[in-house]
Amino acid sequence: MIGAEFFCAELDRRGYGFFSGVPCSFLKGPFALLEQRGSYVPAPNEGIALSMAAGSELSGVKAAVLAQNSGLGNLLDPLTSLSMAYEIPLLLFVSLRGWPRAEDDEPHHAAMGAGTIGVLEAIGVAHGILEPTEASLAALLDRAEQERARGRQFVVLVPANTVAPCSVPARPADALLDRRTAVTALARHLDEALVYSTTGMISRELFGVRDTGRTFYMQGSMGHAIGLGLGTALNRPEERVVVVDGDGAAVMHLGGLALVGERRPENLTHIVLDNGSYDSTGGQRTRGSAMRWADLALAAGYRTGESCRTEAEIDDHMAKVADLPGPHLIAVFIAPGGPTPPRVTSAHTNAEVTARFRAEVARTRRDLS
Repeated sequence: MIGAEFFCAELDRRGYGFFSGVPCSFLKGPFALLEQRGSYVPAPNEGIALSMAAGSELSGVKAAVLAQNSGLGNLLDPLTSLSMAYEIPLLLFVSLRGWPRAEDDEPHHAAMGAGTIGVLEAIGVAHGILEPTEASLAALLDRAEQERARGRQFVVLVPANTVAPCSVPARPADALLDRRTAVTALARHLDEALVYSTTGMISRELFGVRDTGRTFYMQGSMGHAIGLGLGTALNRPEERVVVVDGDGAAVMHLGGLALVGERRPENLTHIVLDNGSYDSTGGQRTRGSAMRWADLALAAGYRTGESCRTEAEIDDHMAKVADLPGPHLIAVFIAPGGPTPPRVTSAHTNAEVTARFRAEVARTRRDLS
């Protein structure tokens, strides 16, 4: 494999001075090193990462974007209508989750794994697949320089086991709760609710603590759990709907919160577990400063906004909002890291998760009729 140190040194040697992106475990070594030295700015989503990189280029500083191929959709608008349209050259490293064999990765990576190369070919962006050698990296960066000279973009596609990981220094955390304790406490208040849980460790933790057909474990689709919850809450006002989100996912598409505040479904409770990191991709930080979720919720139009740091506060806030019209937002501050919970796909296919959830909705409707 290519060492993370060599990877970053090669970019330094070629004059790259600004980096942004959204993490992927395939690139966690470079993410860790770039963040340690302060030249990496974590972005809420891949489109913002690309637009920041374009702004860096316009200021005279060469920039690169690092992202997972599942976030390629978030990149396409600014890639095609900004970087390509205005001939702002950019270097992108995009992981190849779900490639070359979809069955070697989680099911939600299958479609993009098969389609990543075709998408790039369809929009006319030059690209190459990185091999696990230093010579391959150097050759692809040479190709990127050729495209740069023409005002064009170049994408380095990174398969699994191509770039080596490196250790991520532990960050001090003032949170008292770990993820499992917080999820266990929340689960006590989810009976009879329709629950949407966000991608990554949160869905896996909730599955490990409390597996039920009334929970839709959303793996993939980062940032869209609140959209699922809002769509259900608006169309099933007789149901109590709870979204269990993460801070990185909620920040990725903050417009979802604004829409909840505008539509104001009384039956929706939005929980955000905030540990300031992307645990499922290697523990990279989401932001450098804490979000004031309660204030944000109220500003967006939620009826209530609360923050908690202990099990007792979780119990208190969840009990209180259960009898009040919403929408409500409850932020739970937790420590990063923790034991790795089981994957939902160890017991259920995605299709089975959908079928169980639909059956529970139908059952409730029959009971109420």
